[in-house]
Amino acid sequence: MATAAADGELKRLTKKQVAELKTELLAKRKALIVQARETVAETEEQEIREPDEVDQASSEYDQSFEYRMRDREKYLLRKIDKALQRLDEGEYDLCESCGNPIGFKRLMARPEATMCIACKEEQERQEKQFQKKRALRSTIEF
Repeated sequence: MATAAADGELKRLTKKQVAELKTELLAKRKALIVQARETVAETEEQEIREPDEVDQASSEYDQSFEYRMRDREKYLLRKIDKALQRLDEGEYDLCESCGNPIGFKRLMARPEATMCIACKEEQERQEKQFQKKRALRSTIEF
């Protein structure tokens, strides 16, 4: 990681950078809440049953898809809240895994990130290996 250190990526965030990222997190949070409210309002409006079974099935599929998207957004909202809490505690820019600073560029790209790039890549590698082993086991069982 000599290049990251040379680029200044391993430094703690400045107060200006923290304020910028906090603004970004709060904006993302607000947008998610607005979207969730709109979904609830749309769902209430669509409570009327479709006269045709095919239309009703299509409507239910769309609604199911919308709820899956909202579940993902609910998870993202929790991550944003966690990031805001970490900000208040002064640990926002520190990797939860190794304790090293998370680079400003990474946090600008993903403000709710809790790991530095190196730790996140390692986590993803391990998840991939686990998925491969799991897939291999499921094909052997059949």
